[in-house]
Amino acid sequence: MKKIILLSSLVATLLLSGCWDVSEPQRMYYVLGIGVDFKDDQYEIYMQLINFANVAKSENPAPKGIQAEIGRAKGETMEEAFFNLYRSIDQKVFWGHMSYILFSEDAMKSENTISIIDSFLRHRETRYQILTYVTKEPIEEVLLITPIFNKSLTASKLSNPLYTIELETMIEPVDLRTLVINLNEPGHEISIPFVSINRNWSTTNGQTMETAFTGVGVLSKDGFKGFINGKAARGLQWMHDQKNRGDVTFQLDEEGDYLTVDLEKISLDVKPIVQNNQVTFEVNVKFNATVNGFKTKVSGNEIRKKIKQQVKKDILITYREGLKQDIDIFRLSEKLYRKNVKAWKKYESNGKIPLTEDSISKLTIYVNKVNPGRKKFDETIKE
Repeated sequence: MKKIILLSSLVATLLLSGCWDVSEPQRMYYVLGIGVDFKDDQYEIYMQLINFANVAKSENPAPKGIQAEIGRAKGETMEEAFFNLYRSIDQKVFWGHMSYILFSEDAMKSENTISIIDSFLRHRETRYQILTYVTKEPIEEVLLITPIFNKSLTASKLSNPLYTIELETMIEPVDLRTLVINLNEPGHEISIPFVSINRNWSTTNGQTMETAFTGVGVLSKDGFKGFINGKAARGLQWMHDQKNRGDVTFQLDEEGDYLTVDLEKISLDVKPIVQNNQVTFEVNVKFNATVNGFKTKVSGNEIRKKIKQQVKKDILITYREGLKQDIDIFRLSEKLYRKNVKAWKKYESNGKIPLTEDSISKLTIYVNKVNPGRKKFDETIKE
């Protein structure tokens, strides 16, 4: 009887499938980022594969360890380019850890940008939280940049921009979910962070590079519209719906003394006004300010005045730059859509309402309080 039971157990064990179809983690390659270019009517894709052996051990990888390898391939379609690259890969590729897509300027300008995005959305292993970026820099060069102190690529600015936002929120991250929502809703445009290479860093071994967010590239459902970059993009940081922080620098007096003030935006209110068959907007932005140092005697009221002037200047420069390229950079059409859909239906054209330099009829900057830091002004600082 015991022999029969033992034999039955052995047969049952052999019939069990177990985990034979599961791939071992060490036998897979993990995609962190994808670069997409478009040249000579062909797709050129860059696949960034990372070494998770370093990531699992420590936030600081082994000094001599290779953090990533970049594979490159071309094809008539993006899918063909990926399969051409697969032919040179000797392990299974796992897409579940993919963090971002980096578009070149040519790829963003091509008429196939929307279909490229759609391809990533349809892939069964990718997620809606994948971040999107655009650059004019060589894609391979950007993908090979490692974070400061050679920290893991999973903590890089491109794969995890949240730490950068804590320092300064000039450009908001955009994932695939946000991109799809903004392209489908009025005014059918999305501002994608623009990535440049910063060469201002050095180590004992020589010069190093780091990525930086310096502006946006604007994509609409009808195609790419253009870039707003550098100083022309500074107004974006004050027109986010969320709380954020940044800085302004202004001249205190005619003698040439300058002051930099940290600003924390605590609220933004955009109110559409429909009157005389015209739509205008009243914008109110409220800040707290921190003064970290100054060279001359100055009052709280003087600082308030300069902050208001500089922030207003930044916002209007960005807004006018958007108008030049037919871009609703502050998504004013959506503000009207949310608060007065009847008026939006009356005035919209292709999801957008006509905008002019006078569409922002009132721009009010409030400085709620000024914190002098460790020093104190002669007067009590109150509005």
